[in-house]
Amino acid sequence: MNLPDGTVAPLAGIRVVEMGTVITAPLAARLVGEFGAEVIKVEKPKGGDTFRNFYTGPESPIFDAYNKSKKSITLDIKDAISKEQFRHLIQTADVLLDNFRPGVLTRLGFSWDILHALNPRLIHCSITGFGKDGPYAHRPSFDTVTLALSGIAASQLDPQNPRFTGPTVSDNVTGMYAALGILGALYERSVTGIGRRLEINMLEASIAFIPDHYSNYLAGLTPRPNSRAALSQCFAGTCRDGKLIAIHLSSQEKFWLGMLTVLGLIDLKDDERFRTRADRYKYYFELTAIVDGALKANDRGKWMAALEAADVPFAPIYSVAESLEDEQARHLGTFVRLQLADGTPGVSIRSPIWVDGKRMKTPARAPMLGEHNQEFTTDGPIKMEADK
Repeated sequence: MNLPDGTVAPLAGIRVVEMGTVITAPLAARLVGEFGAEVIKVEKPKGGDTFRNFYTGPESPIFDAYNKSKKSITLDIKDAISKEQFRHLIQTADVLLDNFRPGVLTRLGFSWDILHALNPRLIHCSITGFGKDGPYAHRPSFDTVTLALSGIAASQLDPQNPRFTGPTVSDNVTGMYAALGILGALYERSVTGIGRRLEINMLEASIAFIPDHYSNYLAGLTPRPNSRAALSQCFAGTCRDGKLIAIHLSSQEKFWLGMLTVLGLIDLKDDERFRTRADRYKYYFELTAIVDGALKANDRGKWMAALEAADVPFAPIYSVAESLEDEQARHLGTFVRLQLADGTPGVSIRSPIWVDGKRMKTPARAPMLGEHNQEFTTDGPIKMEADK
């Protein structure tokens, strides 16, 4: 289905009820929402999703990042009236999504058997840290925990000075796998008419995200923090003007020779340390030092022009502020400027999926807590916190 603004909404008419906090479930729901589904976020009346007040006060930008284009209602499903309203909502839903610890919904009176009886077409996607049972199942889990267990952290950290840096990985990957599972279950239901119970855990999602590390290990290549960069022949350096640049040669010999020609290092092709990709992997640190030294001879703009002319894969290393203004991202219309719920400026990142040359549904700001309570009723509107 195409919306009036010309964007695409393949899941228009699908209703997702999300009972999520922080990242995994909210991201999965947001991704399905980008396909056009209606996403109703059910939050606790006092405070809502903990990310609403995460380090910057009410309606934090990190909450907005993972909760765009949703509707927010407040329910305390321990309360009898709210429980009945939740039952009604489930009967109208296509998907229920949560990231509670194992057994929470069952204790609240909404086991899979009860949910399936209420709505046989319902797809229930449950995200946990470690699965529904096992020695870790009772533990709380966040991104760093499963980064550490899965082997991702060991491939990134300096063991002599271990410090976590960079964006969340396990959280985001888990949300993506959950969204993929939901899409598959929705397709199957279009044939069978029957819903499914999906279970995704952060540990397995994180392991699944790095299959090459496990394959390499079993082939005798023990992963190190620089293994992926060495195998893929990736380089980062500081240019004469102090700006950073990245080069990624991968496996094609022409890229290796092109970089050598541009950087004035063509004699290295006959150096016995660097004659083959296997040699360059073995002596990666020596090669990195040579490339880094060569990059200091010119400003970044000159290297970029020369590398582009030689068809060598490269990019300037940008900050987030610079990426917002990148000419290719601007050409694609990747970013949408908007106002957050509190009136402060924000940005939406469009779905990277194009359909028939058209964009997916344009994302809007995240909702205020309980903003849509009046839209969802049984015998009357869902109670707002102030009404209780």
